[in-house]
Amino acid sequence: MAQKFLSEEWFSEVDRLNAEAGDINAPSTLQELKLNLAVNDSDHEVAMSMNEGKLVKGFQPDASVKMMLPAELARKIFIESDQMAAMQGFMAGQIKVEGDMSQLMALQSVQPSAEQKALLDKILAVTA
Repeated sequence: MAQKFLSEEWFSEVDRLNAEAGDINAPSTLQELKLNLAVNDSDHEVAMSMNEGKLVKGFQPDASVKMMLPAELARKIFIESDQMAAMQGFMAGQIKVEGDMSQLMALQSVQPSAEQKALLDKILAVTA
């Protein structure tokens, strides 16, 4: 059953899928990246992060970069893997960045592993 993006139930499903996936053989650039995501979901901000190529609830205390963006754009970029949405969102001023911008620039050329793609497909399938 699909869960509303960013809801507690959605994060529970993502945690379960992350655990089930085990090692996703993420490229080294993603394994080393700790990216905090402050996602604006209409009336409140949701804290999540990308840690070792996986999406998790909450911020990583040792993250070198933080991205602030609206929920619709976060879904397009991190769930639907729409890289054009990332570029358009940044150019339109919908994405704000604090910290080491070079970490984000490195993401443009990184190709996810087959295991990571499979995990993202499962996350997309449970996202309403």
